[in-house]
Amino acid sequence: MKKVTKAVFPVAGLGTRFLPATKANPKEMMPIVDKPLIQYAVEEAVAAGITEMIFVTGRTKRAIEDHFDKAYELESELARRQKTEMLDFVHNLLPKNIHCIYIRQQEALGLGHAVLCAKPVVGDEPFAVLLADDLLDGEPPVMKQMTDVYNHYRCSVIGVMDVPPAETKSYGIVKSNGLAERIERIESIVEKPRPEEAPSNLAVVGRYVLTPRIFHHLEQVAPGTGGEIQLTDGIAALLREEQVLAYRYHGRRFDCGSKLGYLEATIEFGRRHPEVGAAFSNYLNNLILDKE
Repeated sequence: MKKVTKAVFPVAGLGTRFLPATKANPKEMMPIVDKPLIQYAVEEAVAAGITEMIFVTGRTKRAIEDHFDKAYELESELARRQKTEMLDFVHNLLPKNIHCIYIRQQEALGLGHAVLCAKPVVGDEPFAVLLADDLLDGEPPVMKQMTDVYNHYRCSVIGVMDVPPAETKSYGIVKSNGLAERIERIESIVEKPRPEEAPSNLAVVGRYVLTPRIFHHLEQVAPGTGGEIQLTDGIAALLREEQVLAYRYHGRRFDCGSKLGYLEATIEFGRRHPEVGAAFSNYLNNLILDKE
């Protein structure tokens, strides 16, 4: 069986919840301290042994390509100024064995459509999907946890977490049965059900390991509201012929698609930053004391 060596990053969304900051800058390039969200997601994939990064982009996302490309002018200037530490960082943004591939999604027709756009590159291999605005902080990294589950069970794996019943309307929700510690076999999946209709409060987060059979079902899915193809609908169809597992990952999720989640991530990662963490923590402590 093939290992997971390819990851798909759907990054064509407009990020309207962060306007005007995202008017000219992709939401995936918004920094948590000094590193953009997409960099965290790619590093998580690298830690899982993935070597091909497939970005499904839109016409306003050139900054993502530029971020992972070679920056001749910047590198020359850093070398001239003998800023060797910064130069090393720029040179080693990604390991040398990592390949970046960019595919244009001409219309924003849903997450399922974005994943389907990657089919020509993924082919008949299992692959990961990572949503950059879900910043998952785990040890080992969450995608590494999930590829380990895939390597054992050889079927699709979806990252999940428990949410308050009132919040089911904001997530894909699964109905499942226990299989092993932190692992459940999915019986059904539904997109954003009302609390009174939700089969559980086990919610899908932005991490998936999928078998290539998902492409067949995404091609058959009927578009929903706005002509969008939902990944949830493709997974629901996949369940009828393959086992799909839900994995309760070790770690903490920061919903950086929301302003509050973004601020929480900034504070948490700022406090542990090797350069400014101690001073920032001291500032926060003093801020609390001043309020008292």
